Amino acid sequence: MVINMRVFYPLLLINFKTYIEALGDRGLNLAKIAEKISLEYGVCIAVAPQFVDIKMIAEEVSIPIFAQHIDPYMPGAYTGHITPESIKEAGAHGTLLNHSERRLRVDEIELSLNRCKELNLICCICAGNTPIAISLSMLNPEMVAVEPPELIGSGISVSKAKPEIVKSSVEAIKRINPSVHVLCGAGISDDVDVRKAIELGSEGILVASSIVKSKDPEKLLQKFAKAMLSS
Repeated sequence: MVINMRVFYPLLLINFKTYIEALGDRGLNLAKIAEKISLEYGVCIAVAPQFVDIKMIAEEVSIPIFAQHIDPYMPGAYTGHITPESIKEAGAHGTLLNHSERRLRVDEIELSLNRCKELNLICCICAGNTPIAISLSMLNPEMVAVEPPELIGSGISVSKAKPEIVKSSVEAIKRINPSVHVLCGAGISDDVDVRKAIELGSEGILVASSIVKSKDPEKLLQKFAKAMLSS
């Protein structure tokens, strides 16, 4: 059963990917740290754990939980696929779609997004550049995350290396669909990256390895939260 948790902006969404550092109890501990910082600073922090950990984490924390992907199928004979019903039953509040490590065709994105809308699940659709982000915004998702794939995991943030992508994407998407929230991802590694992304118009951050693999994720999340509030 999903608790009706409000997602608000700016949003810090942490993708656990399949990192061993965020698997099982380690993922639960990171989610609890995220919850602590969220409550302490009054910022919205959400986590996207591995599928097998969604239920455990959702039962222990009160922050929004996202899946990392869903398939657009109805419940039935679809062995090995992830239905939106399954993630909602597990306690997820929404899902990522079209991450650079799990690319989809536009028709697949639209089908998956529509299935999520049927179940009142939030979608954060990832896009590798401004034209793709504009196109996907026309599907009317809750969020579009701009993530140039060559910068993901590089430690070089899009807000530093390609700030024009953030600024142009935000402006273009808002002209076409003002209701879509634009996030910035790829290479976000410190509070300077976070502050710069928000200053460029981003309404949140999609982050992964810098938090998940950090030796002190609590301290880093504190810095991120402060940067979001000061921008």
